[in-house]
Amino acid sequence: MKVSTLLACSLTAFGGMLFSGAHAQGKISDDVVRIGVLTDMSGQFSHEGGKGSVTAVQMAVEDFGGKVLGKPVEVISADHLNKPDVALSKAREWFDTQKVDMVNNLINSAIALGVANVAKERNRIAIINGSGSSRLTGDGCTPNSIHYSYDTYALANGTARALMDKGADSWYFLTADYAFGHALEADASAVVKGRNGKVLGSVRYPVDTSDHSSFLLRAQDSKAKVVAIAGSGTTFVNAVKSAHEFGLGTGNQTIAGLLVWITDVNALGLNTAQGMLLTTAFYWDRDEKTRAFAKRFFDRMKRMPNMGDAGDYSSTIHYLNAIQAAGTDEATAVMAKMKEMPINDFFATNGRIREDGRMVHDMYVYQVKKPSESKYAWDYYKLVATIPADTAFRPLAESTCPFVKK
Repeated sequence: MKVSTLLACSLTAFGGMLFSGAHAQGKISDDVVRIGVLTDMSGQFSHEGGKGSVTAVQMAVEDFGGKVLGKPVEVISADHLNKPDVALSKAREWFDTQKVDMVNNLINSAIALGVANVAKERNRIAIINGSGSSRLTGDGCTPNSIHYSYDTYALANGTARALMDKGADSWYFLTADYAFGHALEADASAVVKGRNGKVLGSVRYPVDTSDHSSFLLRAQDSKAKVVAIAGSGTTFVNAVKSAHEFGLGTGNQTIAGLLVWITDVNALGLNTAQGMLLTTAFYWDRDEKTRAFAKRFFDRMKRMPNMGDAGDYSSTIHYLNAIQAAGTDEATAVMAKMKEMPINDFFATNGRIREDGRMVHDMYVYQVKKPSESKYAWDYYKLVATIPADTAFRPLAESTCPFVKK
């Protein structure tokens, strides 16, 4: 089956998302609901966020009907250049002068943590789909932010446990030197140590590095059974390619990608990526609903959606539904409705947003197929395990979020 012959999807499949009262009158500030997509449009994370994130949010608004409570919904976007100062300046400008009500995607965890605080100060809403640091629902949580698609705890909980189950009980970390990489290493290390495994060492590499040779030599010399790459974007892809050139992954050492996007696998190719275990919130070929969304997304982007894209779409629909239910776009009222209402769509079944802003849903452990196992374009994964929502994410009782009641 080729991509072009995948199951076509009419808007009827999304009919459950459109409410008969979608054009009823309500209290909308400035007579428009404005959504800003703040993402990496030109840097190393642009393949995971970027234009795909903007497209997913635009699709959601279109499918909702373009209006909520009788008022238009507008989508604007900007490139944060992976610079926190640029992101914070843009967020303040959006909230203060362009009257943006909700900002979405926020790939790059340092940026997500900062913008979430700006949203809190301005009483607007930040929904994080691109970034993964579990601090976003820990010490960095706010009453105005939602961490929707995935986090470092869930990634580690899936991939590290799956490898430990296979006897891979000694680890060495190649960690990208920024907030997300640090959180991913910490969460994965906790899983390994919690199951009596050993962390034999770690090294942090600059996110803009093009030469991983010295880091890989240290990992190789460690003799660890798992060399875990705690990073994302093009530097992750380059690190995996370099690891294979060094012979890692072909002997007694396994390469583990702790965050692997489907665009990474596409860039690596199955010859290089085959056998890799990964944890994700979304795979386009999981069922008929995911394939239907993916077909529509592919028609626009000429690539399959990743979990960030799917989360951007799902969370935007949920946000608009919450405005409809609240009768206003005022942030406190909308956040209350978002936490009250369940999420049932192609992305999540019975998903829910907790007090700390964590959206909990099933996660999935996949293994990358061998080239001989792939039957059509983007047919990359085979399912290893489904992690139920209740166990995929850090328990609320363990949360360090300051406003969570213990």
